Amino acid sequence: MIANHPEREQIRLENVLSALGNPLRLEIIRALADGSELSCNALRQDDIAKSTMTHHWRVLRDSGVIWQRPQGRENMISLRREDLDARFPGLLDTLLKVMQQAK
Repeated sequence: MIANHPEREQIRLENVLSALGNPLRLEIIRALADGSELSCNALRQDDIAKSTMTHHWRVLRDSGVIWQRPQGRENMISLRREDLDARFPGLLDTLLKVMQQAK
């Protein structure tokens, strides 16, 4: 695993909420919500610089929202659904429901 993945008990609500307070990061969560693991390239939006995307992935990773793991020349990214549900029951479900309604 890549460094800076907090342990489940170290995930803090204020860090998660801060990380999710950005529209691009919310889109990343929406893309991963079905339990899939996607590469950085699959999640990257064409009009956004790779360095900017790297920053957003780091914020999500450091706050405990995603897992990142190297695979060859890529990083694979997945949602830490189990850990987030254990720490903050209903938070992701509520967030995803609100995001769906806002479409």
